[in-house]
Amino acid sequence: AVSTATAQVKFGLKGGLNVTSMSFNSDVFDASNRTGFFIGPTVKVQLPLVGLGIDASALYDQREAKVKVGGVTTDETLRCKAINIPVNLRYGWGLSSLANMFLFAGPQLGFNVGDKDQRITDSSTWSMQNSNFSVNVGAGITLLTHLQLTANYNIVCGKSSDTTISTGSEQLSLKEGRSRANAWQIALAYYF
Repeated sequence: AVSTATAQVKFGLKGGLNVTSMSFNSDVFDASNRTGFFIGPTVKVQLPLVGLGIDASALYDQREAKVKVGGVTTDETLRCKAINIPVNLRYGWGLSSLANMFLFAGPQLGFNVGDKDQRITDSSTWSMQNSNFSVNVGAGITLLTHLQLTANYNIVCGKSSDTTISTGSEQLSLKEGRSRANAWQIALAYYF
């Protein structure tokens, strides 16, 4: 008897929480950690090789931060709204369909769908990039083949946005900086 190795494909829905750490040039802005969310469809492909798989999602992602300019907290909240497409290679082990654990890592491509330019103060602006590239590294557990809980860190490669602030009353001086929006993410997915 000959058996053929085939990949198993499962579709589902994924949602979760972001805890974002936005970092700016310290002489331009400062921001505190804030929470956000993400939600969207996901697919998981179990490869014929023992323990290996791939997952991919299309997630609406919203991240935000409160901003300090010169040590003073403003009333403005910066919001990043994007469609993120993570593609992760995963390696799992465990008790077959009852429960298994897995590690995963992979690239993520994001496309800005929110306001590109946001005003922080009368003389300060924040401009999002149209797209960004980041990397995910994390771990998770699957229960009863349908429910999956994951935790990961999303590391932005390059800049997420540009910031500009003007200071001084008689002479206008301009400071420019770049920011990143790294995030811890906790997700729950259900596969049909």
